[in-house]
Amino acid sequence: MSTQAPHLTATQERSLRDIFPGDSLLLAPEQTLIFATDAGRRMGTPLAVVRPATEAQVVELLRLAQAEHLPVYARGRASNQVGACVPARPGIVVSLLHMNRILDIADDDFVAEVEPGVVTSDLQRAVEARGLFYPPDPASIDISTIGGNVATCAGGMRALKYGVTREYVLGLTAVLPGGRVLRTGGRCHKNVVGLDLTRLFVGSEGTLGIVTRIALKLLPLPQATATLLAGFSSMEAAMHGVRRIFRAGILPVALEFLSPEVLDCVARRQTPPWPDSVRGALLIRLDGSRESLPLEVRRMHDALHVTDGAPGNEPPVWSAHGVGRDEEEPLWAMRRGISPSSYLVRPNKIGEDIAVPRGRLLDALTGIRAIAQAHDLPILTYGHVGDGNIHVNIMYDGADPSEVTRADAATVEVMRLVRSMDGTLSGEHGVGMAKKEFLHLQLSPLETELMRQVKHAFDPLGIMNPDKAY
Repeated sequence: MSTQAPHLTATQERSLRDIFPGDSLLLAPEQTLIFATDAGRRMGTPLAVVRPATEAQVVELLRLAQAEHLPVYARGRASNQVGACVPARPGIVVSLLHMNRILDIADDDFVAEVEPGVVTSDLQRAVEARGLFYPPDPASIDISTIGGNVATCAGGMRALKYGVTREYVLGLTAVLPGGRVLRTGGRCHKNVVGLDLTRLFVGSEGTLGIVTRIALKLLPLPQATATLLAGFSSMEAAMHGVRRIFRAGILPVALEFLSPEVLDCVARRQTPPWPDSVRGALLIRLDGSRESLPLEVRRMHDALHVTDGAPGNEPPVWSAHGVGRDEEEPLWAMRRGISPSSYLVRPNKIGEDIAVPRGRLLDALTGIRAIAQAHDLPILTYGHVGDGNIHVNIMYDGADPSEVTRADAATVEVMRLVRSMDGTLSGEHGVGMAKKEFLHLQLSPLETELMRQVKHAFDPLGIMNPDKAY
């Protein structure tokens, strides 16, 4: 691919104005600056920002981009933390927020069709009003879009029981470079005809084309939910608690872990309900019918409290529970308070998102704690331990060169530790720019080459989100 100069030619600018009239085209640096970054704070260079309202505009844009060899970067609300939508080369940023219609909610089909700019929580409220359920719940649910969730295969706390975004995308429409329109899948909940091109797009981070329409599977809305917050005397005891839950045959909706460092961090911002003896916690959500849920709560309580008394395998030293949104909300507020509380520890962080086999969770957490001690930096660990997914926040002061160096070194060690346990470099945040340098630790040369061949089949000139992932 040829190197694009950091400006548009007069002809390119006129073509963009023809496709995107008025304020659907942004060219002034003060207008485009916010589109140069994402929640990970990496910066790129938008040559222009376009805001299509129709698929036809996306088709014309990708015809132009192919002809002019212009890099293209699709973008939703940019809540991603790995630089997945940052314009790594000067190019055209495509904001899809104006394509934000819920096109259909079909009660009998249990299907919703949406445009990519629909905010995830808006869709959830719309389907729940009709007794339906769209389970994926990334932490950014109130700001992230369905298109962004598809691009990164977003997960969330309910992924343990209900799975991640890929399990709910039945079909989609995508515009490919050159303006070709691809329609994959459909509205059927089962479909095994041909290669699964739909799933190929889910998690592709905008490297294959721009998704303009998405068909999503819905489920019946559970009648009731309940939450249990269990505090343990140690991190080890909490991990034994995770094992007992699964061995009892219980599959929670969500199973979150809070390390001792995280508990201390949250206590800096708000007065916690747990006593000082709590040095590890599990936050557990169950759902079901109103009649069965109290029985499930009792089963969970029994699973956590029936132990063999071996060292490290102790029951909770404290617990609290709530049934229904009003009672559960204060417990989940503790979990949501982790990210803002973390900046009371250090002003900067490297937010990693790894996953290991469930049986290696304690090994991983212990290893990460050793890395923190070796580099004399606080590392906060928490997250979706039910599916082996741990968020690793390496806290540091960006104004201290020594801490910056140690934080970078700790990041490398965490990645190597995870791979030594047959873990993955990213459980749900994707690759983007942040993890590209570590891909060789996980992907073989053959895997990488096959991915590049797939990319070339869709995008032969490499204009779609270049310099990302493979």
